[in-house]
Amino acid sequence: MLSYLSQYEEVFGPLRLLRFLTLRMLFAAGTALFIGYILGPWLIGLLGRLSFQQSFRDESEVGKLAELHLGKKNTPTMGGLLIFVSVSVSVLLWAQFNVWTLTALFVYTSLTSLGFLDDYLKVSKRNSKGFPSRGKLIWQGLTAAATLVILLNNPMSVDKVQELWLPFVKNAVMTQMPLWALFGFLFLVLVGASNAINVTDGVDGLAIGCTITVAIVYSIMAYAAGNFIISEYLLISHVPGVGELGIICAAIVGGGLAFLWYNAHPAEIFMGDTGSLALGGLVGVIAFMTHQAVTLILVGGIFVMETVSVILQVMSFKSTGKRIFRMAPIHHHFELKGWAETKVVIRFWILSLIFAFAGLATLKIR
Repeated sequence: MLSYLSQYEEVFGPLRLLRFLTLRMLFAAGTALFIGYILGPWLIGLLGRLSFQQSFRDESEVGKLAELHLGKKNTPTMGGLLIFVSVSVSVLLWAQFNVWTLTALFVYTSLTSLGFLDDYLKVSKRNSKGFPSRGKLIWQGLTAAATLVILLNNPMSVDKVQELWLPFVKNAVMTQMPLWALFGFLFLVLVGASNAINVTDGVDGLAIGCTITVAIVYSIMAYAAGNFIISEYLLISHVPGVGELGIICAAIVGGGLAFLWYNAHPAEIFMGDTGSLALGGLVGVIAFMTHQAVTLILVGGIFVMETVSVILQVMSFKSTGKRIFRMAPIHHHFELKGWAETKVVIRFWILSLIFAFAGLATLKIR
């Protein structure tokens, strides 16, 4: 919204600076950081007074882990609301509205609503079940379908959204994906990213810290894809207007840092599904619209690692009756091996940075 003030540079010369995307990205990150930091104590107090505490599984379900996480019992959840407000207000202030930014905000709002409903059912019923898994998939599927309808009915996005790009390849692998394949691809990206961050959210600061590194990478990718000269030099897809998604990614970084201030061990608040499902979906749809969806497998390597550990654990137990890990997701495996929670988080952050740098390298290796 504030970017449109650049039209009045004749009245006040410095307003012309608002035309520059990089400057608005910095302002978006700073605004989200400021809002999140200021609202944090108020939201933590409100959720505490409402008794919106995280529900944990007991010792009969998770064994020693219940003892390790005993101190987290009275910590409020639904902290994803803090990130949602910080990011949304910041984006409304600094982004130029086009089909890409509006679609991203639609997905973020839809999945925040799903996560909030899931968390609310958990805290109201005092169990860890929440919204049924099948219901979540239907909600996510409808969100993907609505997203596709929006993108295919806008002249700015209708052609670009049908292209399929892969890392290390100079040109689009497909220039016009069939509708069924396009929906299937978007659905997999949305559900995969959404559930992957949800699975990773198990110890203080882990999920949000790794999300911040992914958001930094996609702010760069969105900026590059939206810039004709840079995209032509890097031989990546040029998507006019998609650079504005860099504003959203920058806001995620700022809002995420503010949330991490309160989520660092020992956490004062958990993001809950309100945050994890929504952030995953938002990152996924941004990756899809910038034609870097497949690269997300590498950039979000920690999330892939966590998800694969759960899949392998389930497959192994069902087929052989034996477990590969002491517990899945894999961060709990290391906790049960005796690693301090902070050591698990910091080491996973390090790995997340390595994956992020590797993902960025794919922009140049064509």
